[in-house]
Amino acid sequence: MLNPVWLHTFKTLIEVGHFTQTAEKLFMTQPGVSQHIKKLEQSCQHALIKRENKSFELTEQGRIVYAYALELEEREKALLEELSFDDAFSGHCKLACSGAMALMLYGPLLEKQKQHPGLSLHLEAAPNHSILNAITEGSIDIGIVTDVPHKGLFHSERIGKEQLCLVLPNQYRERQITPQLLHDCGVIAHPDAKHYMTLFFDQCAEQELQEIKISDLPLSGYVNQLSQILLPVSKGLGFTVLPQSAVDNFPQKDTLHIAQLKNTVCEELFLVRKRSRVLPLRYQTIKDVLLDVITNSKQTTE
Repeated sequence: MLNPVWLHTFKTLIEVGHFTQTAEKLFMTQPGVSQHIKKLEQSCQHALIKRENKSFELTEQGRIVYAYALELEEREKALLEELSFDDAFSGHCKLACSGAMALMLYGPLLEKQKQHPGLSLHLEAAPNHSILNAITEGSIDIGIVTDVPHKGLFHSERIGKEQLCLVLPNQYRERQITPQLLHDCGVIAHPDAKHYMTLFFDQCAEQELQEIKISDLPLSGYVNQLSQILLPVSKGLGFTVLPQSAVDNFPQKDTLHIAQLKNTVCEELFLVRKRSRVLPLRYQTIKDVLLDVITNSKQTTE
């Protein structure tokens, strides 16, 4: 039997990608990490990594052992989950939502974990399709998405709405929002920008904006880190569309202008799980937190 400690060190090294950082993460010395890898290679009777200066590449045997280590980890999690199935305040919870929603939910979820230290939280920020794929694969158990998923594969329930905002630099506060103004301002793009802009312009009840062809708007910049998307907007470099929760969490909100149009645009929010998956009671505890935050948040419109 392969030593599970050596396997864990090997798995961590592959995921971190650096011997020194792996040692720091595992509270080991770098020689200790190297020794674990050497002993594991001896047990497997094959080289698992090929060193190249300060980096390394996995050998084919290394890829097989890494997959085996991942499988063992998932089996252990499944075992622990089964053992604590009926405990509403203990066990590992895996959930995913948009980055903006994660900003709003993470604090209250941590407070619940603080009340019940037996709970362990795994929260991922991801787009809709990634969340549904993760639920299908079993790496995530519940997620919040903005489209009703395939009813044959998923169980979903509507849990609220979140307002979308057209966000411009503050100097546009007194100006009428027109396609030409947006064209002159330029788009600060992000992974969900096209989706948000399409939804916003379709539902804003402004005929001129509804006719905008998004691909014709000039790109002023691109940011894939949620906390930084509004920074170039605050500096006058472009506009974007984001959920209200992301705007409210931006520390320089007074440098932004939130356009006030005829119609408030919102996204539906759905709590999703795999249809065939019976969840442990602890997920009801997590669900209660999600519903409380979303229902009582000023950013959510029912």
